[in-house]
Formats: sequence, structure tokens, C-alpha cells
Amino acid sequence: MSLARIAARLLVVALLAALTAGCFQPMYAEHADGTPALREKLMGVDLPPLNVPNSSRIARLGVEVRNALAFKLYGNATGTSPTHRLDIRLQTTDSTLMTDPNTGLPTSETYGINAQFNLIDIATNKSVMTGTTFSRVSYDIPGSYQRFARARALHDAEDRASQEIAERIKTRLASFFFAGT
Repeated sequence: MSLARIAARLLVVALLAALTAGCFQPMYAEHADGTPALREKLMGVDLPPLNVPNSSRIARLGVEVRNALAFKLYGNATGTSPTHRLDIRLQTTDSTLMTDPNTGLPTSETYGINAQFNLIDIATNKSVMTGTTFSRVSYDIPGSYQRFARARALHDAEDRASQEIAERIKTRLASFFFAGT
């Protein structure tokens, strides 16, 4: 292949890249036409407390998911006057991956959270988006008889799963507000 032919191909690729560069619009960019940016739309989502039994393990998860989601949506600020309400329902799963053959006790487990969410337009009180998401995290149990280490490992797994659920819901909300569907 000749050097001129390679240079011509590179020139065509550079020209096409330059033509399509103006089509890119960052998701979180400010709009010049006065429409609210994605950040302002996300700040209009109200996060009511989850409807879970008090003093239960899932109540702690509800607070954890709600706090993580609030931080991801609002950042260091607080939400503006709400335009939408997000209702979330959680279910948890726990399964053993490996057991110690000598003691029969679990050495590795998987913790999971299934979340169903519903975004409701406050003005019309109608659902505009529903979805489900899940998170699965594994954790090791250090030593068969160390119950406090097992409790701490489970607690950390719950925290990691809660953060993942919040991130996935935030991504779905951002996609909905950006694309409008």
C-alpha cells in the first residue's frame, strides 16, 4: 500500500470525525436554550422514606439506599421543589456459595437486593416510569466460628449492594430525564 493512499484514508477519517464532533452533547451540560439541565431535573425527584417495618434489617437498607440515592441525585445540595416522587420497594436474598467440608459451615455467601421503583409525576399523580434492578455481592466469612466477623462482612455486603442499587436507579432516572422516555 502506498504512503499516499494511507494518508488519504487518514484524511477521510479525520474529516468524518470533525463533521460528527458537533453532534455530541454531554448529558449533564447546561442548555443554552433555557430548558432545565439534567442536574435540575434530578434535583426535582422527591425521595420519601421507604415503606418497610421499623427496626428490621431491611429498614437499615432502606435508609442506606435512600441516603446513597439522595447524594447521587442532589450532591451536596438538597432537592428543589419536587416535580416527581420515587417510590422504591426492596427485597433481599442471601445464599451460600461454599461450605467448609469439615464443619459444614458456610465460608462464602452471596447477598442480593432486588429493587422495584416507580417514578410518579406529582402534578398528575401518574406513573411515568417503572423499573426493576438488582445487585449481587459476595462476601467471605473469615473463620467458621467468628460470628462477629461474619456479621461485619454481611453489613459491608449490604452497604456495597445498597450503593450499587442507588447508582443503577440514578442511571435509569438520568436516562429517563435526558431522553424523555
